[in-house]
Amino acid sequence: MAKRKVIEIPGLAHQAPIPNGARVGNIIFSSAISGRDPETNELPKEPERQAKALFRNIGVFMDLAGGSTEDIGHMTVYLKEEKYRDAINKEWVKMFPDEHSRPARHAIKIELRGEVLFQIELVAVL
Repeated sequence: MAKRKVIEIPGLAHQAPIPNGARVGNIIFSSAISGRDPETNELPKEPERQAKALFRNIGVFMDLAGGSTEDIGHMTVYLKEEKYRDAINKEWVKMFPDEHSRPARHAIKIELRGEVLFQIELVAVL
């Protein structure tokens, strides 16, 4: 059986005792990833900037996991408000421009803490 390996994005540690993600064998699981800037620890107030930072963090996470965004099979998007879906979709299409090669995705509206407008969880297979 494969051993679990923790994946941590420098500067984006959770306040709870959980990692940013874990790898078990060739499968990658993330905890919630937000659009927080790991260098400044700031969360942009504008949805477009927060979405851009979120998708940048997804790329960093996948690099640290030993893969790329092409390995992502499913993403769950958590939205504070439905109106933020457009900002997510704009960056989604940039990261996954080929409409025939995109991960499955589910987006739901939930209560999010503080200034977080949206966050994602993902599953990838290397």
